[in-house]
Amino acid sequence: MAAGRARRPLGPLWLLGPLRLGLLLLGQPGPAAASRSGSPSPRTGSVVRTFTPFHFLVEPMDILSVRGASVIMNCSAYCETSPKIEWKKDGTLLNLVSDDRRQLLPDGSLLINSVVHSKHNKPDEGYYQCVATVESLGTIVSRTAKLTVAGLPRFTSQPESSSVYKGNSAILNCEVNVDLAPFVRWEQDRQPVFLDDRVFKLPSGALIINNATDTDGGLYRCIIESGGTPKYSDEAELKILPDPEEPQSLVFARQPSSLTKVTGQSAVFPCVAVGFPTPYVRWTRNEEELTTEGSERFLFLAGGSLVISEVMEEDVGMYTCIADNGNETIEAQAELAVQVPPEFLKRPANIYAHESMDIVFECEVTGKPTPTVKWVKNGDMVIPSDYFKIVKEHNLQVLGLVKSDEGFYQCIAENDVGNAQAGAQLIILDLDVAIPTLPPTSLTSATNDHLAPATTGPLPSAPRDVVATLVSTRFIRLTWRTPVSDPQGDNLTYSIFYTKEGINRERVENTSRPGETQVMIQNLMPETVYVFRVVAQNKHGPGESSAPLKVATQPEVQLPGPAPNIRAYANSPTSVTVTWETPLSGNGEIQNYKLYYMEKGQDSEQDVDVAGLSYTINGLKKYTEYSFRVVAYNKHGPGVSTQDVVVRTLSDVPSAPPQNLTLEVRNSKSIMLHWQPPPAGTHSGQITGYKIRYRKVSRKSDVTESIGGTQLFQLIEGLERGTEYSFRVAALTVNGTGPATDWISAETFESDLDETRVPEVPSSLHVRPLVTSIVVSWTPPENQNIVVRGYAIGYGIGSPHAQTIKVDYKQRYYTIENLDPSSHYVITLKAFNNVGEGIPLYESAVTRPHSVPDPSPMMPPVGVQASILSHDTIRITWADNSLPKNQKITDARYYTVRWKTNIPANTKYKTANATTLSYLVTGLKPNTLYEFSVMVTKGRRSSTWSMTAHGTTFELVPTSPPKDVTVVSKEGKPRTIIVNWQPPSEANGKITGYIIYYSTDVNAEIHDWVIEPVVGNRLTHQIQELTLDTPYYFKIQARNSKGMGPMSEAVQFRTPKASGSAGKGSRPVDIGPDYKPPLGGSNSPHGSPTSPLDSNMLLVIIVSVGVITIVIVVIVAVFCTRRTTSHQKKKRAACKSVNGSHKYKGNSKDVKPPDLWIHHERLELKPIDKSPDPNPIMTDTPIPRNSQDITPVDNSMDSNIHQRRNSYRGHESEDSMSTLAGRRGMRPKMMMPFDSQPPQPVISAHPIHSLDNPHHHFHSGSLASPTRSYLHHQVNPWPIGTSMSHSDRANSTESVRNTPSTDTMPASSSQTCADHQDPESTTGAYLANAQEEDSAQNLPTAHVRPSHPLKSFAVPAIPPAGSTYDPALPSTPLLTQQASNHPVHSVKTASIGTLGRTRPPMPVVVPSAPDVQETTRMLEDSESNYEPDELTKEMAHLEGLMKDLNAITTA
Repeated sequence: MAAGRARRPLGPLWLLGPLRLGLLLLGQPGPAAASRSGSPSPRTGSVVRTFTPFHFLVEPMDILSVRGASVIMNCSAYCETSPKIEWKKDGTLLNLVSDDRRQLLPDGSLLINSVVHSKHNKPDEGYYQCVATVESLGTIVSRTAKLTVAGLPRFTSQPESSSVYKGNSAILNCEVNVDLAPFVRWEQDRQPVFLDDRVFKLPSGALIINNATDTDGGLYRCIIESGGTPKYSDEAELKILPDPEEPQSLVFARQPSSLTKVTGQSAVFPCVAVGFPTPYVRWTRNEEELTTEGSERFLFLAGGSLVISEVMEEDVGMYTCIADNGNETIEAQAELAVQVPPEFLKRPANIYAHESMDIVFECEVTGKPTPTVKWVKNGDMVIPSDYFKIVKEHNLQVLGLVKSDEGFYQCIAENDVGNAQAGAQLIILDLDVAIPTLPPTSLTSATNDHLAPATTGPLPSAPRDVVATLVSTRFIRLTWRTPVSDPQGDNLTYSIFYTKEGINRERVENTSRPGETQVMIQNLMPETVYVFRVVAQNKHGPGESSAPLKVATQPEVQLPGPAPNIRAYANSPTSVTVTWETPLSGNGEIQNYKLYYMEKGQDSEQDVDVAGLSYTINGLKKYTEYSFRVVAYNKHGPGVSTQDVVVRTLSDVPSAPPQNLTLEVRNSKSIMLHWQPPPAGTHSGQITGYKIRYRKVSRKSDVTESIGGTQLFQLIEGLERGTEYSFRVAALTVNGTGPATDWISAETFESDLDETRVPEVPSSLHVRPLVTSIVVSWTPPENQNIVVRGYAIGYGIGSPHAQTIKVDYKQRYYTIENLDPSSHYVITLKAFNNVGEGIPLYESAVTRPHSVPDPSPMMPPVGVQASILSHDTIRITWADNSLPKNQKITDARYYTVRWKTNIPANTKYKTANATTLSYLVTGLKPNTLYEFSVMVTKGRRSSTWSMTAHGTTFELVPTSPPKDVTVVSKEGKPRTIIVNWQPPSEANGKITGYIIYYSTDVNAEIHDWVIEPVVGNRLTHQIQELTLDTPYYFKIQARNSKGMGPMSEAVQFRTPKASGSAGKGSRPVDIGPDYKPPLGGSNSPHGSPTSPLDSNMLLVIIVSVGVITIVIVVIVAVFCTRRTTSHQKKKRAACKSVNGSHKYKGNSKDVKPPDLWIHHERLELKPIDKSPDPNPIMTDTPIPRNSQDITPVDNSMDSNIHQRRNSYRGHESEDSMSTLAGRRGMRPKMMMPFDSQPPQPVISAHPIHSLDNPHHHFHSGSLASPTRSYLHHQVNPWPIGTSMSHSDRANSTESVRNTPSTDTMPASSSQTCADHQDPESTTGAYLANAQEEDSAQNLPTAHVRPSHPLKSFAVPAIPPAGSTYDPALPSTPLLTQQASNHPVHSVKTASIGTLGRTRPPMPVVVPSAPDVQETTRMLEDSESNYEPDELTKEMAHLEGLMKDLNAITTA
């Protein structure tokens, strides 16, 4: 059948083949199609043929026979029609008609008379199969049965004389060929030996006598009775010896050997141990004790042998025989492997089908080893082809059914230990008979299923225009139009019939839904011509067929085949070499190969490109299985992959030590070691054992080694008492020893513990109740000299005797589970040993009630606010919405406040608890932004953290000096030096300036040092006109809005030696190339506006101005003393009524003060707008960004203003130098500019009076311009008797900076009051406005020279609230002196002075001032201080001023 599969007779269709093919080529339907398209058919009488029961009742089984015996191979088949039975031997039908020895019995069995078997002629031995056939139905075959004929009797070993001690076991060998072993029997003294569980025969034929007695002595022989004459072995004598006096060593007389058995067979493991005392034998399976209790299949024979009857698959494993006689123990192992004959998990099912359909017979089998499956149709082997395919390993697929495919199909499964068959029937129905949904499998002819005839009506015509729209190598897409008879075609389905050209086996593919007019035909062969036709089908049946369409598939790209002979072998523990050969079908030049490999059990495959025919992969894991495959590449791409080959890398020594080594001191002479294997993946092979090394700690050189098996423990005995030993363990493989653990020490006991009495009471017992459990913990008895084997815990409700649990002696706690909630338990604890239990310890506990689920979280606090109180304290307040409206706390809730700063970024939160709705956070850093949040906790409920509040602490004076002060000489200018420094590490606020002190005497009083102020946060400054070759000492002090910080250490610098200096007075001052003259048009190096004038003219002007000043001041003073108190009261009332947001204008009747170069400009007081421009210097408008308009002044002033603004940058660096020449013998001075622009017209101011302290005097220099204003504070504690105009001393922080940042003063509170009728109240030094914040941009220093002949002046300002006045100390005028805050009102004016003319008043923007209430009170305080005697003192100051003027003129 197999050979003729493609060309076998196909019934009438095959006979009509040539005719039909011709009709198809002409485009006409063939006879089959014609009959479908409308010719009458016997549809009305069609019936569904039923499946016929046809199966074997009895199948032949394997038989062992002997020569000359008769054998029956049983076989019986059932069918309604009596089947014809035949037999096959070794696949060939037997001709039994002419055979005189073999004959067929009536039931179908085969009888073989007098089996023939000789060395060269074995005609009867072999495989037999029964074949049953029913005509017109089909053929089935049985399983194959093996007939084995035992060979000629022959002994491979014979019994030998031996002796045995009484009570021991004896073995008498009688080895014969395996097939004769069942025919062996034994005789003792020529009498048959009766077998029982004491005396039994092994499957090999040997005889075992257990528990030998005197009656067992005698002559033994074995006999083979396999038909014919029996064959006798030699006789052997067995002597029984009396018990020996001395112990005999324990040895195995017969050990078990590994067995492989088939399920259902019996397995015998002999285990015979001899020695004295008589040993006791026990068995384990997979290291678990084996017992025969409750098992009928396991039997221990006397003496210790094991018999397993009816072996099952779960019996596999390693069996260990352990013999123990009290003196020693020996063991032997044997493995049992179990094989399983094939069994069907799923048998083939009967199938109904139509011609051209595809069907699948399913067949699932199991067995051990895995069975192979083959298919038989009607007794003939099915050979896979294009139309018969084995799919999913075992299933048979038949494509394009034809009528001759009907019959019986059988699935035959076979492995080494058996075979089995299961069959099913295929019935092919006529096309007009519907396939039953559930085919009846065992219907008889009496229960034929008559189908209702189909409705009659018109059938569809042939589909039109069948074309192949897509042709590939292995699939084709066909499309067509609906038939003429049904142009809509919505309810039509289509069947597409196709076949290879020249083959009449058609296959069919149906469209997936009605109305669909295309289909994809897949799984075609490349470069093959196929013939297609389409048939439409409606509810009445199939219509006409379309004309056949021939289509050839595309040729496939020629890719390489698989590389043959791929082999892989391990070179080392980490490398494998793979070799292969060139593919047989290369289909062109092979360009390269890709080698894929993967660790067994992993998912990710790796690959490597290879040019040759071999490759070695390195870096693999040790002793690990890998799979390899190779794919060849040619110009078309990758070819067919080879099959996977699997290889394991070689083993190596373990790469890691064993884990968790623990020591347990057993007694004074032994220590037990426990450990775990090395971590998985580090074994590098099969671990064969462990090496233990130990030594005394006191003698490290004397190491003892002990090599044990694969068990994970070892008892080291024979140690010395009270001695400390160190131990280490290493794992072994066949390759050697791996790394060892670290040494671990333990000390043996001085004396062995006592176990002659029970342990004492445990020293303590603690219980911790939970809801359904109680945790019990304890400590051991105080007397440690008595052995404790464990602890017994008793417990129960009301009584401790309900339950008892025993735990190990090492355990110190235990959790009693599954208790009842809210119950009272009594617990007892006793220590015990082999003598008994000790005294109990009692404790009681009540389990907790069932806990309610966690409550919902609380609402977080709201309205968190941070109020800054000082430089290190902030008050946090909040509200709690879960409290009543009065926010009164009546329960036990508390609040947690947390805070942190983001600098540095990794700071942690600090927390504190509070029971009120506020908390005072102290110990904060000055001038630092903190964030705060709050949560509330009540019992077990807590809220989340609230929204955060932020607060920045106030500034504090710097608490560390500037760092890294360096002094260097300027290149090319030996009398000019550059001072550099770094800001203080604890600035505690924004640095607004620095003061440089320098002197030639490091030990001089600090007030005798020369002072150089530096504005803003500049970190470099130039000092010029120093003396050559002179040592100078420099100190630097930083300041912020709160005052001056500490001074740095003195730094020494020696100026270079002279090199052609022009000398004092004749040497020109260094001036920058971009220098522009200041406002007065002068380019004097000292910035004096009158330096180019004649000195005599200057003298006259100064003297006359001085005299006029004195006269005017006297007049003003007299006028002021005569003012009535009523006028003062009116003025106070007026001040209180003024709001800071309104303009204040003086009365037209106000008396103007004399024009002594002092102009008290009328101020328009408005809230200050802080300029948003980060660099106001570069703006094009000279007007500050606020709402106040500036009254225009004359053109000359405008031009000077622009000139001053635009000429700023060019002379910044050079003008910022100060000279020491001409200053020798002078008092130190301090000039502090307050903005980022340099002062061009240098204006100084002498204070008339200080408003808060009659002895606190200022020199103030003030500049005012439309864009910038400057204030130079100069303090003069000793104004009388000086000969220089600038013999001033700075004395306080206020002399450096009198204006805090405008950020801290709300604009809404800028109310001020000024009265131009009262000079005392209106003459305040103008302070820097909000632009001071920008002083960090470009910061020139002051460059006031000592040679100014005359300065315009203004009265110093009253500092705003929050500023600090520090009274000057004459001895240390520049040290910071903290004083109480003076909330005094800030009234500011400014004037610009030039030599030749006076200026009209300039309106100036002032910073915000305190609230109205404070302001009016301050004014009252300040006015009340101006008494006539004070004015007398002012006259004395004016005299000092005149002396200063005289000193200037004489200079």
